[in-house]
Amino acid sequence: MNTTNPPNVKFVQTPDYRETYSNSVQIRVNVWDFFLVFGTMQQSSETQVDLRNFQGIYLSPQQAKALMALLQQNVTNYEAAFGEINLEPRGPVGPVH
Repeated sequence: MNTTNPPNVKFVQTPDYRETYSNSVQIRVNVWDFFLVFGTMQQSSETQVDLRNFQGIYLSPQQAKALMALLQQNVTNYEAAFGEINLEPRGPVGPVH
């Protein structure tokens, strides 16, 4: 039986690597790729929402599907540990000043 050892994987962060928070992701799809645009969304007034995009990432359809599976697995594990994630928006409970 021919057994091959998997290669060692080394994660290296490039000089321009950064971590940041995003509460907005927009997705554009075409026949060749998926394009994810990450940003932050903030409501500046009752009628105005500001969306500041800061990073766009292209993924192949195969990478998008692999990401979907990893996200589903991690959301399932998160909900098992902490309870169901509710997607319904929560409005203010009392007066907002």
